[in-house]
Amino acid sequence: MIEILTSHAFNTVQDHGRRGARHLGVSMSGAMDPVALEAGNALLANDRDAAGIEIQTFPFRLRFLSDTAFALTGADHESTLAGSSVRPWWCTRAKAGDILAIETPRRGARVYATFGGGIDVPRVLGSRSTHLRAGFGGFDGRTLQAGDVVPIGSTQGKSDGRFDFGVAPPDVAIAGAASAEDRVLRIRVMRAGEYDLFSEAMQTTFWSTTWKISARSDRGGYRLTGGNLTLDAPVEMRSHGVVAGVVQVPPAGEPIIQMSDANTAGGYPKMAAVIEADLWRLGQAPPGSFIAFSEVSYQAAVAAMAPVNDYLAKLRATADLYRAL
Repeated sequence: MIEILTSHAFNTVQDHGRRGARHLGVSMSGAMDPVALEAGNALLANDRDAAGIEIQTFPFRLRFLSDTAFALTGADHESTLAGSSVRPWWCTRAKAGDILAIETPRRGARVYATFGGGIDVPRVLGSRSTHLRAGFGGFDGRTLQAGDVVPIGSTQGKSDGRFDFGVAPPDVAIAGAASAEDRVLRIRVMRAGEYDLFSEAMQTTFWSTTWKISARSDRGGYRLTGGNLTLDAPVEMRSHGVVAGVVQVPPAGEPIIQMSDANTAGGYPKMAAVIEADLWRLGQAPPGSFIAFSEVSYQAAVAAMAPVNDYLAKLRATADLYRAL
């Protein structure tokens, strides 16, 4: 078990999300950076969908109540275990009584703490992810607070071996990942259903604008500022299904990118959709940072997942070998 000592707003238990419940009006939730979560689980020989802690407000501190292997992935940050430095994208062992302290990231928005055996909270609709709006999943359906004692699952014989090594983060290791140039993160998107409702001038604005992620952004959606995308005439639409990555345009003209906790349906025109291979990069973009969009084809979007999947597969294989040394 672990005891939470310091935790500010919005730090939650997350896995890869609640699939198959959208017809019930339940959003998927899950990690904003699923690559970081899966990498942390691979370092520890956990199942790929084991739950961890998504930390997005800092500092964050916890105490280990038993000897436990753990890993830290996601944003580039500083942390200490019992006063000694722990690198990001690294796994190691903690002893009972050790305190882990995680500080504000130098780069990126979210740190993922994973533990040997995973966070052992009940599954709700097939997932351990926290659904804050509905108040279920995760740790009692809420954000983590000081004094919470969080259970860790059994390692089932996987605790033997070496746990003191790290890996290159995906933005370094994955060829063709979305790039950040001049502090602008380039995100690949495909055109969405209502793209052609916008005039050529508005389409040009969408592609040429450097968009800023508003401070009003959260796990539900990233609100963008920097330009306005308006229609020549109002359009009435029935609500339709939306998923993470969809870029909708409300009447005010400032786009919203749907994220992990997005509603299951909405009626705003859809301008574009972020490809799956870049959603993890977007999940690490904090409010106040800048992004720009680049168009890719459906075929290119599908192909872009191959390097991500290869990275995770090689990471797990390498970690398994290294633990056996």
